[in-house]
Amino acid sequence: MLFPRTIRLDATDAQVFEQAAEPGEWAVSGSFAFADSGPGDLVGKRRVAFRSAFLGTGSFGWSTFVSVSDIDAASYEAVVQRLAEHFVARYGAPSVEAALPVARAEAEFAAGLAAEHRVNMLLAVEREMEENGVRERFRALQPPRPADHATIWSLVPDDE
Repeated sequence: MLFPRTIRLDATDAQVFEQAAEPGEWAVSGSFAFADSGPGDLVGKRRVAFRSAFLGTGSFGWSTFVSVSDIDAASYEAVVQRLAEHFVARYGAPSVEAALPVARAEAEFAAGLAAEHRVNMLLAVEREMEENGVRERFRALQPPRPADHATIWSLVPDDE
C-alpha cells in the first residue's frame, strides 16, 4: 500500500510552522485540525499550516511536502491507532475506540491520495476557507529531470 510520508527539502518548515514534522513521519491531510477555526482564527504560522501543509502522525507537526512511500500493514495500523489517540488527547474524543473509525477514515483518505501516484512522487496541498467549509486541492510535483539529449562526443584518455 502507498501512503504519504513527510519530507523536508530545506529548513523552511522549521521556520514557518509552530511545529514542523520530522522528516519520514507518515502523514495525513490534517484538515481536521482546522475544523473549529474561522477565517479570523487563521493568522501567522497557523495560517501557513492551514494553507499548505500535511500533518505528520509522529510529532503532529506540519510538513509542506510529502513523498509517496510504501507502507506495511503494521505501520498503517499504527498510524490509525496514533490518530485515534491524538483525537482523544487533543480534540476530546470520548475514547480511542470511539475515535478509531474517524482515524481510519483519515488514513484511508491519505492512502487514497498516495495511491494515485508512483513511489517518491512529491505531493503538495492548498487549502482555502469557503462558505461551505474547507476546500483542499492536491498537486503532484514532478522533480526536475535533465533534458533528454543525444551524446555527440565522448572523452577518452590520450593513450587510446
